[in-house]
Amino acid sequence: MKNPIRLRVWLMLWGCPFITRCQNPAPAEGELGGHQFVVTSMRTGNTDVFTVDPTTGDARNLTRHPAEDRYPMWSPDGRKIVFTSNRNGAHNLFVMGADGSSVRQLTRETAPAYCYFPTWPGKGGWIVFGLDRGGKGMVARVAPNGSGFEVIGDGRDPCVSPDGEKIAFTGGVGKGSCVFVMDADGKNVRQLTTHENEIGAVGPTWLPDGTRILYCDQMGTTLELFVCDADGKNQKQLTYQGMFIFSPAWSPDGKWISYRMTDDPRWRDAAWNPGTYEGQSGDRQPVYVVLADGSNPHAVEALRYQAGVDGSRAAWKPK
Repeated sequence: MKNPIRLRVWLMLWGCPFITRCQNPAPAEGELGGHQFVVTSMRTGNTDVFTVDPTTGDARNLTRHPAEDRYPMWSPDGRKIVFTSNRNGAHNLFVMGADGSSVRQLTRETAPAYCYFPTWPGKGGWIVFGLDRGGKGMVARVAPNGSGFEVIGDGRDPCVSPDGEKIAFTGGVGKGSCVFVMDADGKNVRQLTTHENEIGAVGPTWLPDGTRILYCDQMGTTLELFVCDADGKNQKQLTYQGMFIFSPAWSPDGKWISYRMTDDPRWRDAAWNPGTYEGQSGDRQPVYVVLADGSNPHAVEALRYQAGVDGSRAAWKPK
C-alpha cells in the first residue's frame, strides 16, 4: 500500500464500519448500557461473588471458592470490592481487587457471629457494616486496611452516607423496625420513619448525592420501596408490586434503582436459612430495576435466575 494515510482518511469519510468499531468501540446498547453490577450468584453450585453486565449478561466469577461468599460492595473508585465469607469459619469481611486478586481478611469474628451489608463511602475512610453477635445487631466499622475495628452502636443493615458523615440503619421500635440515622461515630441517633415494619428487611441506602434515602416498608402483608429526604421528610412510596421488595441500591447517576424481590419473606423463619442455601433456590430472589420515580419496574434478565439468596444488593459500579 503506497499511501496508507490517504486510504484511512478515505475510509473514515465514507464511514467504514470496521474502522469505527476498531478505533472507538460503541457503548453497550440498552437502558442499562455502561453499568455493571457486583452480585452474589449460585451458578457455580455455591454462593460466589460475580461482576455482571446487566445488558449483555457477561459474568465473571471473582471468588471461585467453596465457601459462602456474600454481600459484595464496591470501593468508591471501583477498584476494589469488600465482601463477606466464611472461608475461615465465621462470616468475616474480606477485601479484594475488582478482578478478584489480592484477597485479604479485614475482621476476625468467630462463629456464630457474622458480618453483613458492608458499605464503603466516597469519603470518611471507613467501611461500615452490620455485625451480629448472638442475635444482637450492631453497627461496626473498620478501615480498608483492617485496622481500627470498632462497634459504634446498636442497629441492623447500616449504610454510610457518601460523604462518610452519617449512617442510616434499621432500628427496632415497638413491634417492628424503622429507619434511623446517626453520626459516623455513633452519636446523635435520630428516628426518621415512624411506621413500624413488622416484616423486616428495611435496608436503608443513600442516593449518591446524599440528599435522599431509599428503604423498604410494610404495606399490608408485603414490602414496597419508599424514599424520603435525608432528614426523613417527604416520604413517598415508589413501588406497588404486591410482593416482598428488599435490598435496594441507587445507580451512580441516580436514574435507576436495583432491588431484590420475592413472594416469600423466608428470612423471618429461623429454620429457613440453612435449607435454602443447601437447596440452591436460585430463582427465588431475582434482581429488578425501576426508574427513580417508581416507573417501569422489571426484572434484569441476566439476573432473573441463579441470583444468591443472601439478601445482598445488586451494587452498581461507581462511575
